[in-house]
Amino acid sequence: MELKDRRNSGENNASGNLLVLLSLFAVLFTASLSEGCSYSFTGASISPAVKTISVSYLPNNALLVQPTLSRKLTEIIRDKFTSQSGLILVSSNGDLNLEGEITGYTTEPVAITGDQQAALQRLKITVNIRFTNKQDPKQDFESNFSRFQDYDAKKRLADVEESLIDLINDELAQDIFNKAVVNW
Repeated sequence: MELKDRRNSGENNASGNLLVLLSLFAVLFTASLSEGCSYSFTGASISPAVKTISVSYLPNNALLVQPTLSRKLTEIIRDKFTSQSGLILVSSNGDLNLEGEITGYTTEPVAITGDQQAALQRLKITVNIRFTNKQDPKQDFESNFSRFQDYDAKKRLADVEESLIDLINDELAQDIFNKAVVNW
C-alpha cells in the first residue's frame, strides 16, 4: 500500500511540474508579444516602432582603393540588417540610418622569419560608421571598425584578395550590426 501511495504521489508531482512549466511558458510567450520590447533569435533588440533602415553607400576614402570594396561592403551590411532584423530597407530617412566610409585598406607583414622574410601578410580594412536611431537617439553612435585576415606571404594578394575581402566584410557587417541593434 505504501509503495502505491508513493507512486501516485510521484505522478501528481510530475503533473504538477508539467503544469508549472506550461504556465511559465505561457507567461514568457505573452511577455514576448507585448508592445514594450522586441526579440529575435539573432539577439537583435529593436523597438516595435522601428520598421525601416537606410544604409548609405560607403565610399572608399582609403589611400589604397580596391574597386569593388565599397559596393560589396555596403551590400553585405544591407543584407545583414534586413535578413537578421526583419527591417525594411529604404533608400533614405529610415527609422535607423547607417552611413560612413571606408578609411583604411592596408597590407603589411605580420610574421617575420629568421632570415627577415615575411611568412604572413595581413589584409586589414577599417571603416568609420555613423548610426542614428530616430526612435531612440541615445543609441546613436559614431565608431571605427577594423577587421583583418592573414595570408601566406608566398601568395600574391591578387590571388587571395576576393576571398579575404568577403571574410572581412562578413566580420565587419556583424560587428556593425551587433553595435547597432544587439544590446547585450
